[in-house]
Amino acid sequence: MPGNHRPHVRMQDVALRAGVSPQTVSNVVNGRTARVSEETRARVIESITALGYRVNQSARSLRRGRTGTVGLGIPTLDSEYYGALAEALSERFAEHGLRLVIENTGGAVGAEIDSLATSRLDSYDGFVLALAAGDTDHLVQVDTETPVVLLGERALSSQFDHVVMDNVGGARQATGLLLRGGARAIAALGGVDADEETMPALRTRGYLEAHHALGVDVDRALLVASTFGIEGGYGGIRRLLDQGRRFDAVFALTDASAIGALRALADAGIRVPDEVQVIGFDNTRAGRFSVPRLSTVEPGNAARADSVVELLMSRMRHQDGHLERRVVVHPVTLVERESTSSPPGARARD
Repeated sequence: MPGNHRPHVRMQDVALRAGVSPQTVSNVVNGRTARVSEETRARVIESITALGYRVNQSARSLRRGRTGTVGLGIPTLDSEYYGALAEALSERFAEHGLRLVIENTGGAVGAEIDSLATSRLDSYDGFVLALAAGDTDHLVQVDTETPVVLLGERALSSQFDHVVMDNVGGARQATGLLLRGGARAIAALGGVDADEETMPALRTRGYLEAHHALGVDVDRALLVASTFGIEGGYGGIRRLLDQGRRFDAVFALTDASAIGALRALADAGIRVPDEVQVIGFDNTRAGRFSVPRLSTVEPGNAARADSVVELLMSRMRHQDGHLERRVVVHPVTLVERESTSSPPGARARD
């Protein structure tokens, strides 16, 4: 309606009302307040609110060479873990006035490289890539001036800052919990017999190290090929049961596959944790509501999101300077719930 029309408010109008210079208003709007008193800052904010001043983001981006957006490349959209990661990063970047845009790489090497190609990075002020294609050697061909932070399994020969998950340590702790609880035949759901730097191989390595540390032999037949979703976990346990394999615990490489394992065991009339203990990895929200509630590994998700944002913001602030490459690893913690409360000496499943 014509009566509701508000004329365009300029920065000069805000400055006039607040009794300051337009430069002071610009400093407040852009967060450069080190030399602005709290009283002056309050007057500027009050004037902005009263007049309804809005920053012209398009013009601002052109002047500053910024787009106001950060990209996030993730292997899949159909994952509670990556959904929670995207949500955490979105909230944290929003606190810095940045919008998060998500790209699906499918976890393929070619797509991960393409997501970091210069033509794509021109659209962003910075980019976060959650690696799923193993190591980072395939990224050496990427040459970009856009700030990039990697989220991955293990930091190898990359030129980018890297926030790493302690897959080996987390799997070692999870398996150790089962062994100390009396388990002696632990199925590694999604485990692989391979010497590589992928998530499955690293978590399998931790599983094997826990056995070695406690002097318990490993039955390689209990490395159960599986995808990492609910259906994969369900199918992997069903195959073990159909084969008549003996096991008294399950270390699932993800929470999603652990929840599938719980369903398969319930369908077979097997009680968890009385007959078979189950533990997952990633501490997703669903595990807090499964029956029984799922024990898991918390990989420091909140701290990892904080580190990603801190690293990328630092790179964005110092694009003209030289910063040493940084690698950040946060400690993992066990989250013990109902699915691993079996007492020592529990009978192995025949």
